[in-house]
Amino acid sequence: MSTAVYVLLTTFLASAVEAVEMVTIVVGVGATRGWRSTLIGAAAGFAVLAVVIVAFGAVLTLVPIGALRLVVGGLLLVFGLQWFRKGVMRVALRGFAGIQEEDFEGEEWTGPGIDWTAFVLAFKGVVLEGLEVAFIVVSFGANANQLGLAVIGGVGAVMIIGGLGASVHRSVRRIPRSVLQLIVGVMLTTFGTFWSLEGIGVDWPAGDGAIIGLLIVYSATAALYILLERRRAFGLVPKA
Repeated sequence: MSTAVYVLLTTFLASAVEAVEMVTIVVGVGATRGWRSTLIGAAAGFAVLAVVIVAFGAVLTLVPIGALRLVVGGLLLVFGLQWFRKGVMRVALRGFAGIQEEDFEGEEWTGPGIDWTAFVLAFKGVVLEGLEVAFIVVSFGANANQLGLAVIGGVGAVMIIGGLGASVHRSVRRIPRSVLQLIVGVMLTTFGTFWSLEGIGVDWPAGDGAIIGLLIVYSATAALYILLERRRAFGLVPKA
């Protein structure tokens, strides 16, 4: 697969993880407080994110590609290893467990005007989760010179998960987030390793083809750690 395909797939999957949490928040607030103010708050959050993506993307295009790959690769490696670890632990202990249902307290708003509680909750949910999507989209897109594909991947994930949440909102909570988080963790760690080392001048054998080798190595490592953690969970190996 080409770098463009990797960028599209990785931004889609990584954005989908955050979109699950984003949609869960919006659906939870809308179901308990009412939909009008919730949707207005969510729309305002998306407007802020659009400005961030455009502004941040323009700045990144001015940075020398070597320095950009080192900085972004290092950040992706940090985020990727965190998701890698969480994904391994959750898959080992809970398998295909979906996201836990959020507990949103409060009664549905029936007064005039805007329900600012619903507005702020939805706005914060969209902005906080969406900023992670924006970071992934802009960093991957600018680094690989494929910002358009990265935006398509990120926006597509949010739209698909959002559509799922709107049509069958309870299904959003059943998405196997543990497995999705592990997959994204492996992919982010792979790209983080590839770009950070490339940023300091390392020449990878086979060029972009080295990404496939890194994916295999990290996938095998994840499988090994899952096996070890499951053996511990079932008491087959004493815990350290």
